Amino acid sequence: MVVLKSCILSGFPEITFGFTTKIGLNREAPYFFNMSLTGLDKKEIVIENRTAFFNYMGLNYDEVVLQRQIHSDIITYINKGGAVGESDALITDKFNIGLAVSSADCLPAFIYDKKNKVIAGVHSGWKGTQKKILQKTLAKLFNEFNSSPENLIVYLGPSISQKNYEVGEEVTIGFDSKYYIPKGEKFLLDVAAVNYDMLIEAGVPERNIEKSNLCTYDMKDFLQSYRRDGINSGRALGVIILRDNYAR
Repeated sequence: MVVLKSCILSGFPEITFGFTTKIGLNREAPYFFNMSLTGLDKKEIVIENRTAFFNYMGLNYDEVVLQRQIHSDIITYINKGGAVGESDALITDKFNIGLAVSSADCLPAFIYDKKNKVIAGVHSGWKGTQKKILQKTLAKLFNEFNSSPENLIVYLGPSISQKNYEVGEEVTIGFDSKYYIPKGEKFLLDVAAVNYDMLIEAGVPERNIEKSNLCTYDMKDFLQSYRRDGINSGRALGVIILRDNYAR
C-alpha cells in the first residue's frame, strides 16, 4: 500500500494523516485501490480496501466518519465515527476519530487548529468552491471553535491541475477571471488556486499552508481521476485523526 503523507501535518505528533493512491492490496485495473462504493467496483472489495487502509491508519472501520459528498456547502460537526449522510465538510474536536474526504480530481483540504485541538476535512470541487465551502468551514472554526487564522495548519491535497481542467463558460460564473484561461470555446479553471486564496484572505499565514503539486489527471499510474477515467475511475480517501495517545 502506498499512502501519501503531508509534510506540514507530519510536524504535529498528535495528528495522523494519510491519502490513498491507486496502489494497494495488488488491486488491478480498472478501479485499483478504490475507496468508494458509488462506482461499479464490487462492494466487498471496497470494504476490504477501506478496512486495510483504516487499519494502516490505526483505526477500526467504525472509528472513521464517511460522508456522502454531494458538492454542497454542508458542514457537519462530528462527535463519533460512522456514516453521517450528505455533507462535504467535517469538523471535530474529539480524539481518535478519522475524518474522511473522498476525491478523484476535486480538491481535498485538511485543517488543524494546533491551539484548540480541532480538525476538519473539506471536499471542494468547482461547485463547492463556487459555494465557498472552505471559506465557510474557516468561518465556522473562527465563530464556533474560537480558532485564530495564525493557529491553523492546512494541507491542500492532490487535485486536477488547471491545464487539465477544461470547463464550460457556465462553470466560470462566480469566479474571478484571474482563475481561468480561455481555451477555444472552453476555459481552464484553477480550483486549487481559488481555495488557496480563500485561506490567505482569511488570514492563514502562507507558511502554515502546504499545497500539493500532484495532479490527479497527469499521474495515471498513481492517482485516481474521474476526469481521465470516467466510470472506470476509483476514488481516493484522505483521513485526518487527532490523537490523545501520541508520544509526548
